[in-house]
Amino acid sequence: MQDPAQDASAIELSVVMPCLNESETLGACIAKAWTAIDELGIAAEIVVADNGSTDDSRQIAVRAGARVVIVNSPGYGNALMGGIAASRGRLIVMGDADDSYDFLELPKFVAKLREGFDLVQGCRLKRGGGRILPGAMPTLHRWGNPLLSWLLRTWFRAPVSDVYCGLRGFTREHYESLDLRCTGMEFATEMIIKSSLRPARIAEVPITLHPDGRSRKPHLRTFRDGWRTLRLYLLYCPRWLFMVPGLAMLCWGLLAYAIAMPNIRIFGVGFAAHTLLIGSLAIICGYQAITFAVFARTFGAMEGLIPNSDRFRRLEDSFTIERGLVVAALAIGAGAVLLLLALNEWRVHDFGNLNYTTTMRLVVPGVTLTVLGFQTMFSSFFLSVLSLGRGSAASMRSSATKVEAAGKTKPVDAPARVSAVD
Repeated sequence: MQDPAQDASAIELSVVMPCLNESETLGACIAKAWTAIDELGIAAEIVVADNGSTDDSRQIAVRAGARVVIVNSPGYGNALMGGIAASRGRLIVMGDADDSYDFLELPKFVAKLREGFDLVQGCRLKRGGGRILPGAMPTLHRWGNPLLSWLLRTWFRAPVSDVYCGLRGFTREHYESLDLRCTGMEFATEMIIKSSLRPARIAEVPITLHPDGRSRKPHLRTFRDGWRTLRLYLLYCPRWLFMVPGLAMLCWGLLAYAIAMPNIRIFGVGFAAHTLLIGSLAIICGYQAITFAVFARTFGAMEGLIPNSDRFRRLEDSFTIERGLVVAALAIGAGAVLLLLALNEWRVHDFGNLNYTTTMRLVVPGVTLTVLGFQTMFSSFFLSVLSLGRGSAASMRSSATKVEAAGKTKPVDAPARVSAVD
């Protein structure tokens, strides 16, 4: 064993364990991690990121040779961000301290990281070659995890089978490039999403999930954390949150217009003014959802949340506020013409009773075009506001995040153990 005070640059691997009252299992996890580190013959450290433990978890970690970092801001993500910020290794493996993950499997992750992968995700599910021991995973999780993992592969093309596996490894360089924001359980999911959007080199290794070694209930809440995961998916994928539903509503509304305007009868059923109204509702809502997709995509690219694709960059380059205002003016003008025609029809009838079916075919499209025109006008201005300062916003936020992360952690005096190097 080398001197713990050796140069931090000599440390290749940091094992980071978030901790909140894990006195029953923390010692066993640290012992297994040291065993694996000694077998690897790698210069390493174990960092326990304590997130407000009231038991003797900190003392157990110190006695076991880990370095303890106090993270005052609550949350799973905060704990990991604090621990990773305080760690010194080029390679990082994170894992929960509840003894459900076997840290003797560390060599699998180190081997893949040394091959050049940016992120190595553990997989407990059979699809990825993993194994779940009896009683290790609740029934609801056995259904929900594969479903959410399938959505992750479909929406983000992430090559992983187990989105919720908390045992994973990554390089420090890759982690720092992600600029992760989530402070709760979504932290681990955000890491995979952003890695897939970059894209990064992602590998998956099979692991075995053991029953939780604690006597108390786990911190994970099935429905709450499942919803948070789905919510995060939607926020990072404006296409499925806004664009796809918007296009569906827009197409449905245009179909309603195509049937109702010529008064087509289908199987003896007539479609007239009421169909036009419902069609207008769908068109307006769909158009609004599409503009929200553009806003979200622009903001996400500006803040570094979503990489700017070539296709969207070309769309941005072709857009100018002047072009948006021209389109808005044309829509408002066309709507005004239809409304004036309806007014003239009323005048021709001496402002008396009108043919309801005929008049509504002018009024409803006229109102719809006018609304769409005003939406386009205001959306053009708002999009231009979002575009201001796009170049420097991401770098400024990244710097602020690093400063904040550094301020959240405070090391506790403890001996750091470094294994012997071959």
